Formats: sequence, structure tokens, C-alpha cells
Amino acid sequence: MTTDHTAALAAFDHAIATGKGPGAAYVALEKLTQAVVGVKLFTVMEANMAEGISSRSYSSDPESYPVSGSKPINRTHWFDAVHVERRPFVANTIADIATVFPDHEQIWSLGCGSVVNLPIFIADDFMGTMNILHEEHFYTPERVKRVMEVLAIPAKLAFLASPRI
Repeated sequence: MTTDHTAALAAFDHAIATGKGPGAAYVALEKLTQAVVGVKLFTVMEANMAEGISSRSYSSDPESYPVSGSKPINRTHWFDAVHVERRPFVANTIADIATVFPDHEQIWSLGCGSVVNLPIFIADDFMGTMNILHEEHFYTPERVKRVMEVLAIPAKLAFLASPRI
């Protein structure tokens, strides 16, 4: 099935061209993601590989997932997928999410049970991940394909257009 995302991409383009202020590019990316695949919780994590830390730079739910602080980058199978293999990490059940994320109970409490973490590489540097969450079994292979085909380049642009925290 082919879906025309022309209008959503045009709205993203306009928002990137005219948006100002911290988070404007990520708000535009969140709206585009909603139009292309759907999302209940949208966050962006930035990575600082030199220091071995990551920090949340955007959250669609700042009450549950605030933009603050940093945490160490853990070298798990998740890290291998997004950093070493440079592919999205996909989990479609809360049980699979629990193997990677210690906050799985909070994720579940928000009605989310599936996740796609899209790695963002620019100039061969790992910048971080775009993280989209929805109900269990939501991110089907077709939706993950749309993430890769339609959202990967806009995600890179949003990273470039956003101030580093």
C-alpha cells in the first residue's frame, strides 16, 4: 500500500522554514510522524558519545518524560541495533520493551506497548534517536518501513535545526 504524504511533508517543510524557538523542529517532526505512522508518545534523545551520555531534548509528554538531565549510554542489544548496526530498534510488546527500558511500567501506564527507536547519524556521527511509542503490536513491518522511507531524512533535518542541549 502506498500512501501519499505530500501534504504532511509540505507542512513539515513550512514548519522547519518558519519555526523559531527551542523544540520547534521537533514539534514539526512529531506532527509529521503522527501523519505518517501514528504516535502516542514522541521523544528525542541526543547522544554524546565522547562523554558516554544521552539526554532527552524533546518530549510530547513533558510531565511523564521531562526534558532534563542525562543518563549513561548502556551497551546492550539495543545499543548494538541502533549504534553498531545503524537500524531501528523495534519492540512490539511491553515484555520486549521491558528487556531494554527500566521505565517499562511507566511506558505501559501511558497506554504504550510498542516502540521504534530510529537512530540518527549525521556525517558518520551518532546524534541520538527519534523515539515513537504506541499501543502493543502497532509498529508493523509496513509502518517501520514508512519510518525509514519517509521519516529518516526529516528526522536528520530536525536534529540539525535544533539547538543542542
